[in-house]
Amino acid sequence: MIESATGIILRTRPLTETSLIVNWLTAEHGRISTVAKGARKPKSPFAGRLDLFFEASFTYRRSRRSELHTLCELELQETHAALRNDLGWLQQAAYATRLSEQTTERETPVPGVQALLRGLLHHLPEQPPQPRTVYAFELKLLVELGLQPNLEESTLSAPTQQLAVALTESDWHALPALQATLAQVKELRQFLHGFLIYHLGRIPKHRPV
Repeated sequence: MIESATGIILRTRPLTETSLIVNWLTAEHGRISTVAKGARKPKSPFAGRLDLFFEASFTYRRSRRSELHTLCELELQETHAALRNDLGWLQQAAYATRLSEQTTERETPVPGVQALLRGLLHHLPEQPPQPRTVYAFELKLLVELGLQPNLEESTLSAPTQQLAVALTESDWHALPALQATLAQVKELRQFLHGFLIYHLGRIPKHRPV
């Protein structure tokens, strides 16, 4: 059975000397895994078109026996090449993809999470790396997961509560204009770290803040 999807590549890894396993976050089918047969061959139609953060529309043949499907055709839409020009952007994008992968279930549609990750990847190169970008992603992701913190019942100071609300509700382009003190940033960082670990059990290593 051939199906189609649009997605972001979360991770790739070798399967054989010539093939790759590609993990996607798609709008239509959630997180899925495909095998790109022959993708590691120099003359493969997939050569240079399968890498971390790449966005593409593709078709795949669904497996009847496993969760690993066969990638058929692919139309590359966006490589997010600019992310590789700054280590800070790359670290933030990598953290967001790992957190998205950790918090989504296989083959369960998550259009909101996919759209959130896509928005972040497009936004990152528009300004220097800022901790607030990571906090905004975490807060927005918690909303999508139904885990939005009750800030009024938290131990956060009133100014930091206001900052958290602004980060949650503002679009990406509005983030640079938000004002915050170093004390607020530190307070929010510690709060989110504890909140995420409490509700998710763990968070990806090397949180870039």
